[in-house]
Amino acid sequence: MKNLSAEQIRSEFLEFFKSKGHEILPSISLIPDDPQLLFTVAGMVPFKKIFWGLEDPKYSRVATVQKCIRTNDIENVGRTPRHHTFFEMLGNFSFGDYFKKEAIEYAWEFLTTRLEIPEDRLWVSIYKDDDEAFDIWTKIIGLDPKKIVRMGREDNFWGPVGPSGPCGPDSEIFYDLRIPVKECPDLDKCTPECNCNRFLEIWNLVFTGLYQDENGNLGELKRKNIDTGMGLERVASVLQGVRSNFETDLFMPLIHKSEEEFSVKYGRDDGTDISMRIIADHARSATFLIADGVSPSNTERGYVLRRLIRRAVRYGKSIGAHDTFLYRYVPVVESVMGKRYPEIGMRKDFIMETIKFEEERFLKTLDQGLALVEKILSNSSKISGEDAFKLYDTYGMPLDILLDMADERKATVDVDGFNKLMEEQKRRSRENLGLQSFVDSIYESLSNVKTEFAGYENLKSFSKVIAMISNGEEVGSVTAGNEAEVIFDKTPFYAEMGGQVGDSGRCEFKDGSATVIDTYKRGTLHLHKVKVDRGTLRVGMEVNLIVDFDKRMFIARNHTATHLLQAALQKVLGDHARQAGSYVGPDRLRFDFTHNASLTDEEIGKITTLVNSEILKATPVQVKIMSLDEAKKMGAMALFGEKYGDEVRVVMVDDFSKELCGGTHVSNVGQIGGFFILSERAISSGIRRIEAITGLNTIELLSGYKSTLSEISKSLQCTQDEVDQKVKIVIEENQALRSENKNLRKKIIFEELKKEIAHATSDNKKFLVFQTRDLDPADLRDIADDAVKTFATGPVILLQENGEKVTMIVKSTNGKANDVASIVSKTFGGKGGGRSDMAQGGWNGKIEIEKIKSILSEVLK
Repeated sequence: MKNLSAEQIRSEFLEFFKSKGHEILPSISLIPDDPQLLFTVAGMVPFKKIFWGLEDPKYSRVATVQKCIRTNDIENVGRTPRHHTFFEMLGNFSFGDYFKKEAIEYAWEFLTTRLEIPEDRLWVSIYKDDDEAFDIWTKIIGLDPKKIVRMGREDNFWGPVGPSGPCGPDSEIFYDLRIPVKECPDLDKCTPECNCNRFLEIWNLVFTGLYQDENGNLGELKRKNIDTGMGLERVASVLQGVRSNFETDLFMPLIHKSEEEFSVKYGRDDGTDISMRIIADHARSATFLIADGVSPSNTERGYVLRRLIRRAVRYGKSIGAHDTFLYRYVPVVESVMGKRYPEIGMRKDFIMETIKFEEERFLKTLDQGLALVEKILSNSSKISGEDAFKLYDTYGMPLDILLDMADERKATVDVDGFNKLMEEQKRRSRENLGLQSFVDSIYESLSNVKTEFAGYENLKSFSKVIAMISNGEEVGSVTAGNEAEVIFDKTPFYAEMGGQVGDSGRCEFKDGSATVIDTYKRGTLHLHKVKVDRGTLRVGMEVNLIVDFDKRMFIARNHTATHLLQAALQKVLGDHARQAGSYVGPDRLRFDFTHNASLTDEEIGKITTLVNSEILKATPVQVKIMSLDEAKKMGAMALFGEKYGDEVRVVMVDDFSKELCGGTHVSNVGQIGGFFILSERAISSGIRRIEAITGLNTIELLSGYKSTLSEISKSLQCTQDEVDQKVKIVIEENQALRSENKNLRKKIIFEELKKEIAHATSDNKKFLVFQTRDLDPADLRDIADDAVKTFATGPVILLQENGEKVTMIVKSTNGKANDVASIVSKTFGGKGGGRSDMAQGGWNGKIEIEKIKSILSEVLK
């Protein structure tokens, strides 16, 4: 067995699969281009759309080394030899190219030939019903059947993700560590099915050849795919002859860094070792997350990063840390990983600054928090929900860290009480309780900078550049071709907020100009994403800002229409229909609302009519600034995701709609022009989504519908008013022709079958094999019924090809149907069975009549 470094393993893997015709692709970011995923959690993430059939592959076979983040088992990190938050997945993928046989052969060749892992140390698991995989492992690879374990759906079947989608059986490859395990009751008879940790799973081969519908029914995918994943850390532990991933060259430099930082020695104390492993793991994860653009915050990805940094700091405190230390691990991570991932070196200084700043913030209150925990636990073995919330709210201690500390002291935490207090705080929308979002130090240093928004009435303004940020640093100038986040003292550009997208437009200045690509907020900062087209933009410059008028008007139409839609929904469905999210852009509006049933066509019609009727009134849109109490008294509705101060902005359309809103709107609802609902659907339990368009977008859509209707009427040779009736007639005629064609086809096939029956009878045959075509399952069974009545001597076997799948029906009057279906199907790698008089079977492949006859001649002697 080769002794290889982690970098050598990566290279060997990619070189091997390149020699097998695979395109080698780089790792994608840890932040995937997928709204359903917080992080890149597996090697298949970049190819998800291909697996789902939503995108055609550029290459038919691919191999990658993909960086991944998972935090679902964070409490196990450092306490087991294998759990990590950041890890690397070696994977090879086939999109409609090779399938099970080649995937298994490649894996076996790489492990046993390329890495020289002894075959006698390898075991395999397969899905319990996957006879095809079993035959490949035993007959082609030559693996001893005793070293193959059949397991159920939970262990050896992947997917689907959600109620429906691509899925399939998998086959896992295990390495036998051959170590005595106390937990194992019978080490001599132990297999990978035992959870005693003797067997290390190193590679998972997923055969994505099936599709599960919403009713749980499985069908064959037209394009079968291969998705494999082999953990680099695990393979490295095998080849480097160590018992833990943390003892490989991927982690030991970080462990040594902890020995140097805290004057401790790895391997002498379990508690210290756990802390050192957690710090090493979290240092890697934090480094990569920041390199890929994640900043510490209290939401989503930023919260995960914050948890990791704070968790590492807490475990550093437990082994002697008195000040910031984690940021000093970044150069070590670069020395280990920088050759493969150059983004670490490119952003090393920024990563270190970000981690150090987050450490400093946490350390300011951590000592007080730890002292309070010690005080609580000195008098009780339980931390109440109130105390847990206080530790989180006042001292910034995440709940998972508190749970770790309680677990170490055999104490418990009232998690339900904590969650209840958190929910109460969210409902009150209180600020300044220690829960405000943190931003990167560069943004926080500018937090006192204020921008006057002048965009409600004006789409142009003369302004002054007061700050610029480029590549994570505050800069004084930006030259042509470069981008920056620019802060002006005054702006007409609306920043993305409350579902409304930000404005774009132009920035003109002496001897130059720039494009304002987007506008958004970060904390209290009003940021303009700007690309300088010519000249040099400098801090202190006087500029002329010009909002894109057409885009602003498209957005304004959709935003005001969203208010009208909200009012119409409540009038048609009831007051329970409340906003649960929105998007307001120039192309369309999206409105999520609470409702437990799909809308009927009648309800959608009423809503559409109500909104358009209000638009036709051409009512002025009024905006008033008033106190929050006054707004509530007049019945103004608060929108989802908004926070309100003492004074609020109320947008009113007569008595039809009154809402608190900071967005931009048309001055008269007549400017909306028209409103059309595109779709209505469920997005989660009790939440529905409407997508709609307004203005010129409705005209373009309806013009397209009109053009399509005109083409259909020409094809049907009727007027447009007659299309509906004409289509019904055509459908009825088509159905009649289909039925007639079907009956004729059955008669023709049965006539052919009768000739075969006559020949078989005259030749004293004991069975009849006949290949049909173009019949549905019901017709196939009908013909089989008629055939067996005519040919009563023995079984009648009808076969039919549908693409790459063979369907077989067996009818018999002498009790052999089940045996025939089972034996024939199994011969070709499929399944079959049923009753003694009627059975079914099938397999993937082609019909081999002569081979089937030869099999039956032996079975039916």
